Amino acid sequence: MAEARLMGGALQGLKVADFSWVGAGPRATKDLADNGAEVIKIESRNRLDLGRLSPPFKDGRKHHDGSAFFAQTNTSKKGVAINLGDPKGQAYARKLVAWADVVVENFAAGFMERIGLSWSELQAIKPDIILVSVSVAGRSGPLARFRGYGNSAAAQSGLAAMSGWPDRPPHMAPFAYGDVVAPMFATVAVLAALEHRRRTGRGQHVDVSQVEPLVHVLADEFARHQQGQEVRLGNGSAEAAPHGVYRCRGYDQWCAIAVETDAQWQALCACTGLAPDPRFADLAGRMAHAEEIDAALAAWCATRNKQAVAETLTAAGVPAAAVQDGRDVFADPELAAAGHYVRLEHPVLGAHDMPAPPMRFSETPWAVTRSPLLGEHNRAVFVDMLGLDSEEVAADEQAGVLA
Repeated sequence: MAEARLMGGALQGLKVADFSWVGAGPRATKDLADNGAEVIKIESRNRLDLGRLSPPFKDGRKHHDGSAFFAQTNTSKKGVAINLGDPKGQAYARKLVAWADVVVENFAAGFMERIGLSWSELQAIKPDIILVSVSVAGRSGPLARFRGYGNSAAAQSGLAAMSGWPDRPPHMAPFAYGDVVAPMFATVAVLAALEHRRRTGRGQHVDVSQVEPLVHVLADEFARHQQGQEVRLGNGSAEAAPHGVYRCRGYDQWCAIAVETDAQWQALCACTGLAPDPRFADLAGRMAHAEEIDAALAAWCATRNKQAVAETLTAAGVPAAAVQDGRDVFADPELAAAGHYVRLEHPVLGAHDMPAPPMRFSETPWAVTRSPLLGEHNRAVFVDMLGLDSEEVAADEQAGVLA
């Protein structure tokens, strides 16, 4: 792998000026960087990326270079610090735009315009530039100036209303799906815009919201809701019964089981000793008596190890999986065999394992390097890469222009 990485990734040669922060933008540019693109992350000490202020922190102590969240969402990038409120800092930003193929930002509406980097101004700097703007609700329409986070998108998109249990309030997911789903679409958008530019020579402005990608992936749930079906099913399912998580032996140990077909139900009965009651012969009958079946299945699971339950059922053709906690996932032999974790060294975090890109290319392997410290690559980028005067760069660092 080490030798292959020296050959470069699939996106080697692609240059990205990354003005994005927190989660939705940085996750997209991280994917580009892990696959070989040169991504320069532009930050400011005067207004820290909220990702740097997001826990968990190394040893529980808040430090702008010690956030695990920031480290995970900004791998393989170089980082510079620019005071974008200073006209001279804005001039440095424009030099990065002139260097780049792609600019990515997810600021509140109007910020790029205030620092002289509107779409028209970017085009004036580099006519074939591609600009990707990521926001909660998009850059046009009545919510164009809406400010929020991923869970705002979960509420706005209908995700929260369709999550949880039918007799409880809407459920907010424990992490912001909008911050995770939108970057995937943003990455696809970058690749599509690059292909368009290759064929036409023209750049374009790509507008990616968090709300629309969530609506996109929820389409079948909306269809079921329109048909009058209950969509807030908790751990239940409209297509399978039994369907849920069942407590196993030990503290907070569970196994997820889903039975969709009659054959799976018969196999489940053979494994567990559940009586082949004629009332449960088909899905409709099992749905009608779900509580009775759940109670019997829970009693069978309660005295057994979750891994053993999963192995027994899957061997018989019943979909089942142990519910793994963080420690289980980290030690998971399948993930280990896939090479999912990459050991990195970081000046503040120390040695740590980072999730690898979940794709494998036969010809262009990825490479993951640690996230940048705040302003770590000012000299490497402005002097070595852009060829600016080293004494002037040093003076601007001292003056707070590059800070």
